[in-house]
Amino acid sequence: MAGLGGTQAADQMLGDNPGAPAVKDTTTATFREDVLTDSLRQPVLVDFWAPWCGPCKQLTPVIEKVVKSAAGKVKLVKMNIDEHPEIAGQLGIKSIPAVIAFQRGQPVDGFMGALPETQVKQFVERLIGPLGAGDEEYAAAEAALKGGDAEGAAETYRALLEEDPAEPRALGGLAQALVALGETDAARELLDSAGTSKHAAISAARAALDLAAQASNVGDLAGLEAALAKDPQDHQARFDLAVGLNAEGRRNEAADRLLEIIKADRNWNEDGARKQLVQFFEAWGPMDPATLAARRKLSTLLFS
Repeated sequence: MAGLGGTQAADQMLGDNPGAPAVKDTTTATFREDVLTDSLRQPVLVDFWAPWCGPCKQLTPVIEKVVKSAAGKVKLVKMNIDEHPEIAGQLGIKSIPAVIAFQRGQPVDGFMGALPETQVKQFVERLIGPLGAGDEEYAAAEAALKGGDAEGAAETYRALLEEDPAEPRALGGLAQALVALGETDAARELLDSAGTSKHAAISAARAALDLAAQASNVGDLAGLEAALAKDPQDHQARFDLAVGLNAEGRRNEAADRLLEIIKADRNWNEDGARKQLVQFFEAWGPMDPATLAARRKLSTLLFS
């Protein structure tokens, strides 16, 4: 598959394509034309789904309605991962439904789960128009957590749980805040109460908890930097350094270390660097700037 870049080609191909359908199915063989090429004209949403997935069936009529109401400004392409698993696997899609937005041949945004129509509409508006109002309390809690105020985020999530003790966004958010505060036992107990839930917030918290456990075994980052300076081919040191950098909140640096391994030796440790990067994506969330930036770089490596 050709590279995902090509701004000169993009400039030549930009423009409306009124004859193209707003919603269509794609395959591994037609992915480049249906998604990468068409995203040079307008944003393309790729909906990764499977026939057995209940939430996928909930999302389908919602996202199709929103896309069709956009009057050709955005396109929806659906990929059945049972029949065509390769692209989803390469992009690190581990749970469905998952929607990734492409523009100019690159993934730029995404979400997981069967969102309500208002949130799907807001997602599309980020690509083609004004962003609608969101849930202010959740937005504030997420901003606090990303800004380093884990205590403030935990307080907000606890208040939200008092209103609805089973709300997965609040459960997952509080668990992530507890991990950030070093209260991993409390986070694990909270996640156990979520049972087998595969909600994106719960999955992200579980990934964050696993990463915290990994980071506790990494050791001194300066020592790892010294090992790399001595032997630039020491991918294990580079891998451990990525885990440690992530634990310090240095997400872009952590992702870049893993991308360096993937570029040098894709098969190192049975594709271990890419698998670790996918776990980062899961913990950070599909719309985190570090996820978006690293996923673009990963796509370039995989598809070039």
